[in-house]
Amino acid sequence: MNGTPQARKESRGRRWQSPARVARELVALSAPDARVPIDSERAIVEARRHARRLAAAAGLAQTDLTIVVTVISELARNALQFATGGEILVGIVQEDGRKGIVVVATDRGPGIEDLGRALEDGYSTAGRLGLGLPGVKRLMDDFEITSAPGAGTTVVARKWSHADASRLKP
Repeated sequence: MNGTPQARKESRGRRWQSPARVARELVALSAPDARVPIDSERAIVEARRHARRLAAAAGLAQTDLTIVVTVISELARNALQFATGGEILVGIVQEDGRKGIVVVATDRGPGIEDLGRALEDGYSTAGRLGLGLPGVKRLMDDFEITSAPGAGTTVVARKWSHADASRLKP
């Protein structure tokens, strides 16, 4: 960065797009298949239920379906703990002949001061294990995060159907 205050971003995946743009596109294309305001533990259960249904519809294997539900739990709990709430969008996506699930988690909390450090195993500002965000990054096929102090955090993560992915390999 050039020293100016701006959103920090960390990305892993084929092609990076701004998480805000992905969220807007998801809303525009499908009025996302599920939009759940995260304001309680009950809302987390609701988001997980929608994700399980959509992941199955996208053709994800049972193991990957469980991964998506676990990721939703982590991201939604972070929104409750660090930002007193947020929103989870879940949708089925298709790109380059493959099908999968996209999870967009947003909050308007205090943001993450040191994004690089927050993505390291063992780093926690809450006195926990520090495996949440790094785990989400490892578990999903594509992972993007933007955050800035005072501006909240957005995570976009995708899980692709292995049946589609194996078909595309040379």
